[in-house]
Amino acid sequence: MGIIEKIKEIEAEMARTQKNKATEYHLGQLKAKIAKLRTQLLEPPKGTSGAGEGFEVTKYGHGRVALIGFPSVGKSTLLTMLTGTHSEAASYEFTTLTCIPGIIHYNGTKIQLLDLPGIIEGASEGKGRGRQVIAVSKSSDVVLMVLDASKSEGHRQILTKELEAVGLRLNKRPPQIYFKKKKTGGISFNSTAPLTHVDEKLCYQILHEYKIHNAEILFREDATVDDFIDVIEGNRKYMKCLYVYNKIDVIGIDDVDNLARQPNSIVISCNLNLNLDRLLAKMWEAMGLVRIYTKPQGQQPDFTDPVVLSADRGGCSVEDFCNHIHRSLVKEVKYVLVWGTSARHNPQNCGLSQVLQDEDVVQIVKKKEREGEGRGRFKSHTTGPARIADREKKAPLKQ
Repeated sequence: MGIIEKIKEIEAEMARTQKNKATEYHLGQLKAKIAKLRTQLLEPPKGTSGAGEGFEVTKYGHGRVALIGFPSVGKSTLLTMLTGTHSEAASYEFTTLTCIPGIIHYNGTKIQLLDLPGIIEGASEGKGRGRQVIAVSKSSDVVLMVLDASKSEGHRQILTKELEAVGLRLNKRPPQIYFKKKKTGGISFNSTAPLTHVDEKLCYQILHEYKIHNAEILFREDATVDDFIDVIEGNRKYMKCLYVYNKIDVIGIDDVDNLARQPNSIVISCNLNLNLDRLLAKMWEAMGLVRIYTKPQGQQPDFTDPVVLSADRGGCSVEDFCNHIHRSLVKEVKYVLVWGTSARHNPQNCGLSQVLQDEDVVQIVKKKEREGEGRGRFKSHTTGPARIADREKKAPLKQ
């Protein structure tokens, strides 16, 4: 029996099992088995190189956004309108067969937008080019799930299920669970919050399924069984996702209003060029990019080429800003002057731990190099040897 057949058999058993207090341990073990099988499904076949499937697209710009959706929902048209890059668009399905990149110039930054082929139900199991599309999506900062506003809401649920099956968690934060494997000592279980979804016995059974017999576990929140399995697997990617409903010109105004009021959703029409500016603003907000302008000493700030930081890509502190310019710059910093919303007063003398905000101006003052050792009248300016034994002996006087 193959891996896909095993997964379907376990899912059928879970569907047959009633959910109550007596069966929660059995369901927890079944969920752990499915997670293990799906991890095996994502591993490359034996006898091949370790490189995974994907499209050869070089990262460019300050961020990357992936367009995901069913065929013929308007992904290629949206890419053409936002970036100017031509992507083949037609009325038949699967027009786009490979990954087509484009660049959005917005707020002084460059954002790479990827038009991916449409995925179908069963993409996580390898149907179509689903695995390749999902592999590129994992390398993105934000996912734009493009949906047809005239179709049923089930399309959004199907796509979310396919992405969650391969380890993508949309609009979720990592669970507050500390987990560490040990060599000896058994299993240590603790919690700092009351637990209503899991207990110690259930965690032991899930760890036994993974053949882990020595570990430390600390729950800092009331997490679920799925959260605990995600922490054990350790290969989950937590991403921000915007649900983009296209073709709103073919539905009623009440339906448009209902879609627009849903969280993380935005309604557009590529045909009539409606609400695209709002889409760019939402995308910028989701990416959380921070533009930092530099100011040389005694000169005006340079507002033409900002240094772009992100909390997801390295951090937004002064130390991260220095490392972005050059790794050795942190050791030479004496102090930093900051103008902007992150400063209490302009300018503020800040340290390396100061968190910068969008459109701050930063001036770095370096330490001065010392010419020699000592202070004041004891300061030595000589370039001669330090030890007496190393000095050159003078020639003896003539008699």
